[in-house]
Amino acid sequence: MDLRTAYAFGKTVDMTHVEAERKVREELAKEGFGVLTEIDVKKKFAEKLQKEFREYLILGACNPSLAYEALSREIDLGALLPCNVVIYTRDDGKTAVMVMDPIAALSMIDNPEMVDFAKKVAEKMERVLFAL
Repeated sequence: MDLRTAYAFGKTVDMTHVEAERKVREELAKEGFGVLTEIDVKKKFAEKLQKEFREYLILGACNPSLAYEALSREIDLGALLPCNVVIYTRDDGKTAVMVMDPIAALSMIDNPEMVDFAKKVAEKMERVLFAL
């Protein structure tokens, strides 16, 4: 991964925004994730604020079996779901794909069982990014 923050990891891809979105959805599905929500930030900023913004899409991804497992162990975890995947056009015109780091997010929970769970989710998201 060539992009990393304290709360997310990702990579720059050699694809257009549209191609990256299609491929991300395809790879998420291979890992058992569906997209529950999507926010076209550029469109929303134009509608609500009459402001221009770069291509920026937020996909709320969820793996139902992993979500069930996690919520069965930590009922309030829903406040941290779904796993957000962001696809945006960088300042240099390239496309970036960023994934919420589940290990960073779930480290806030004082439940050791969630560490192993977060690692499972992170591995799946890393495979999604690797396939791009």
